[in-house]
Amino acid sequence: MDNRAGEMEVFVLAAELKSFSAAGRKLKLSPSAVSKLVTRLEDRLGTRLVVRSTRLLQLTPEGETYLARASRILAEIADTEEIVSGGGRALPRGPLSINASVAFGERYILPLAGEFLALFPEVQLDITLTDDTVDLIRERVDIAIRHGPLRDSTLMARKIGQSRQVVMASPAYIARYGLPKTPSELDRHNCINFNFRRAVEGWPFRDPETGKIDLRPVSGNLKASSGSIIRQFCVDGIGIGRVGRFHVELDIEAGRLVPILEDFNPEDIEEIHAVYAGHEHLAVRIRAFIDFLAERL
Repeated sequence: MDNRAGEMEVFVLAAELKSFSAAGRKLKLSPSAVSKLVTRLEDRLGTRLVVRSTRLLQLTPEGETYLARASRILAEIADTEEIVSGGGRALPRGPLSINASVAFGERYILPLAGEFLALFPEVQLDITLTDDTVDLIRERVDIAIRHGPLRDSTLMARKIGQSRQVVMASPAYIARYGLPKTPSELDRHNCINFNFRRAVEGWPFRDPETGKIDLRPVSGNLKASSGSIIRQFCVDGIGIGRVGRFHVELDIEAGRLVPILEDFNPEDIEEIHAVYAGHEHLAVRIRAFIDFLAERL
């Protein structure tokens, strides 16, 4: 029976160090032995994983995919052995990459990072905040935080929270252009929209007397790709926006933004999920961070 886990370990180390020689020194193998193991792996898979050069290794697209998957498999093997040898109670350890939107990350992930590391000091957090949707496999991300309806995919997801939507503007904007008292008055205001197609177009408002919810078309001279950008435009007094409250909670508390049309708020909720590649048998460090977020949020 071939030693596939051993081949994975050699390949992952060589790929991370970008050198057969460096991997060989760590594994106490010659560079040629490491190269032969990787070649044997490529022959078995029937595809090239690395582009060899005299200086550094470069991974092919297939190599990037194999590296991401193999790293997770090796981490799960290590976790399983720790659980068995430790009587079923393994502590989270090892690298853990987190991706979140800028607003959510600044509001929740960054303030909680120190507390998580105090609980689990053998985890090494790698946090990236971006409003772009990342490919977890290609970017080697363990957990990504996503807002709103999830697209169909092979990713697993766990709901960790939810955020109420809010319409808001800055005190400076209200002083200059007036405070809309009803949704119909938004026709006279500069409303900032998202620049991508959403599941529901327009802003929903609830009739306080009948409870009926209607979608109101709104328009303005600005569109943006994220709630963080819309929030900044609103703070700058450019217009009125509608985003998840987590984007603007600190601004509302500080008086930089004011919720408006609250009597007409339909109380629609944007769900927040932690998504990850894999299955129900998660690596201990991944499960620990998701459980931690779910408890805190």
